Amino acid sequence: MATPSISPTGFSELAKQTALYPQESLDPLVQNGRSLLIGVPKEVSLQENRVALTPESVAILARNGHRVWVEKGAGAGAHFTDHEYSQAGARIVDNPRDVFQTDLILKVEPLVADEFEWVKPGATVISALNLPAHEKSYFEKLNQKKITGIGYEFIEDRAGGLPIVRTMSEIAGSTAMLIAAEYLSSPGNGKGLVLGGITGIPPTKVVILGAGTVAEYAARTAIGLGVDIKVFDRHIYRLQRLKYAVGQSVYTSIIDSDTLKEAISRADVVIGAMRGENGQSPCVVTEEMVAGMNPNSIVIDVSIDQGGCFETSRMTSHDNPVFLKHDIIHYCVPNIASRVARTASIALSNVFLPFLLEVGTIGGMEEMLYTSRWVMKGVYTYKGSLTNAHIAQKFNMPYKDLSLLMMARL
Repeated sequence: MATPSISPTGFSELAKQTALYPQESLDPLVQNGRSLLIGVPKEVSLQENRVALTPESVAILARNGHRVWVEKGAGAGAHFTDHEYSQAGARIVDNPRDVFQTDLILKVEPLVADEFEWVKPGATVISALNLPAHEKSYFEKLNQKKITGIGYEFIEDRAGGLPIVRTMSEIAGSTAMLIAAEYLSSPGNGKGLVLGGITGIPPTKVVILGAGTVAEYAARTAIGLGVDIKVFDRHIYRLQRLKYAVGQSVYTSIIDSDTLKEAISRADVVIGAMRGENGQSPCVVTEEMVAGMNPNSIVIDVSIDQGGCFETSRMTSHDNPVFLKHDIIHYCVPNIASRVARTASIALSNVFLPFLLEVGTIGGMEEMLYTSRWVMKGVYTYKGSLTNAHIAQKFNMPYKDLSLLMMARL
């Protein structure tokens, strides 16, 4: 049967009829309560490859009426190009001085000397704090410029968790086991062992100090490889939570027991993953305990950014990540997540995007702090006042309660 032909006039008539039917419309630009001007500088701290916002997140912010200024090359370490940011709606800024003239600055590492000179007085800076790396003068400079400082480490979610700490800890835990495998091998000057278990050969022994998120994800990776794991912590409830989370039978023990020294002496790898509630990690492994380990064993101090869990630890970098002490390989790089900068940047951006959208919807950062106690927990300086009691006590500085300041709307 022949297919009937449609004349050109028929197509024209069909088009006219179609135009009469309801058509699917494009989503309109969402106009928030307040348009934000967000600055994303290029990180200048040693070997920091992460960036706080990805091009995909910038595109969503732009569609919601916000402006994002990205310094040229800010995403290069995580393999995000300036073209991608420009296509997403960001303004690419050549001069770093300009990006610091925005109202809200989103960084990964804390401000450094030059950035203090460039940052706009009264701006809000969201970044990691890394408290052990700072002296009193850092907070005095923030107060002089009346900067509102919000620390990654302190920001809570509505469930009382620490979303950025958790997501970076997940990455650090998984990556720590890959680092251990690298330095256990012969090219890594290790024992020449495979990380895991092989038929007929005893599995490698790993001790994990702490039972938080780093420990959980390190344990997950290690279990998959067939490693013999022992986890120590000061709190029973943390050990119970970890065993439930990994869904496997893992040896656990209180850290203050006599078994810790023996376990460390037999371990091929010891991972320090204890974080202190006051910003300073507890040092639980003495130099004597490290000296008692087998030669070419490995110590990975994930908590080095908070002072470290090992008496023999000292901060290293990605260029020179390890050193030998008592013939034990020490890996003490503070920003382990920067080894996988693209993954870490996407993870950071996933946390910050909904936060920034809510800030715009609610009417700005001032309103966000006033209405959201969970965000308020992250603030350590506010318009010339130190608002973190622990920091104030540490440096003997005046302290003001942020909730009282917000109630007074000063």
